[in-house]
Amino acid sequence: MKLSKFKFDLPKELIAYYPVENRDESRMMVVHRKTGKIEHKLFKDILGYFEEKDTLIFNDTQVFPARLYGNKERTGAQIEVFLLRELNPDLRLWDVLVDPARKIRIGNKLYFGEGETMVAEVIDNTTSRGRTLRFLYDGTHDEFKDSLYALGGMPLPEYIERPAEPADIERYQTIFAKNEGAVIAPAAGMHFSRELMKRLEIKGCELAFITVHSGLGNFRDIDVEDLTKHKMDSEQVIIGENAEKMVNKAKDSNKQICAVGGSVMRALETATTTLGYLKPYDGWTNKFIFPTYDFALVTSTVTNFHMPYSVMMMQAAAFAGYELLMETYALAIKEKYRFGVYGDAMLIV
Repeated sequence: MKLSKFKFDLPKELIAYYPVENRDESRMMVVHRKTGKIEHKLFKDILGYFEEKDTLIFNDTQVFPARLYGNKERTGAQIEVFLLRELNPDLRLWDVLVDPARKIRIGNKLYFGEGETMVAEVIDNTTSRGRTLRFLYDGTHDEFKDSLYALGGMPLPEYIERPAEPADIERYQTIFAKNEGAVIAPAAGMHFSRELMKRLEIKGCELAFITVHSGLGNFRDIDVEDLTKHKMDSEQVIIGENAEKMVNKAKDSNKQICAVGGSVMRALETATTTLGYLKPYDGWTNKFIFPTYDFALVTSTVTNFHMPYSVMMMQAAAFAGYELLMETYALAIKEKYRFGVYGDAMLIV
């Protein structure tokens, strides 16, 4: 499978810069893999596609305000700092991306906030763009995190060409987010409202939660034509025994197992045994799913409409089938569906 097969012309006006007012009232295209049938619904209509004991698996990661703007010592040049991962809480060490990277060297200090309330020193160059920063702060770790996050903005993807706003703190997040660590929101999960989750429970559906701390690798450009040569960044995955039991029970009962989002699908496929059962897992995955791929566990999935050449689009194509997915994308453009993390949904069954 080649990268060029995932090219399509996406009108800029179809990129969703803001979410719909109510989470569960975005549009939803329902795609039937076996028949090729396509339906147009609202997301809250998803209730009609699941029965008692069907199991939906959600990613309960929490996105943190990872994008900061600081000024370089002496020159005052503005530097964007994107927090990736906390490396050492005691030493206040963080793995970050900086832009423009060419202006930053080991030993440089960066100042953040009015009155320069936060100072960081560059102590390592880890990649061509990446850096390790040590934040200079005397308070407790909790006080440090509160101060750091007060300076940060939610890390909206670059194709949303606007600054993060206060409303994004709630909306660029699922309602069940609780385990901090992601810099990319699990977009498919953002369509679920509290009312819809409750209605699924009342119907008898099983709701399982795992944690996948989604990273920037989902948005990084693929620079090889041969997709077998692309290497994904690793993401942390935690699958507990409760989720394992719920999913395997659904499998034994021949019930639906729905991966809500690409992060969940990658995690489930990473932690599935050769016999097709889920196992508890606490580790990392760099699994890259693209056509053709045999899914061992998942029977349905919720996803969004994604950007050209994106790994999320490739994963959806692996599940739906390449030809069918390209047909749905062409139809989505014709019908003016909204694309991106704040866009509309697709249910593939």
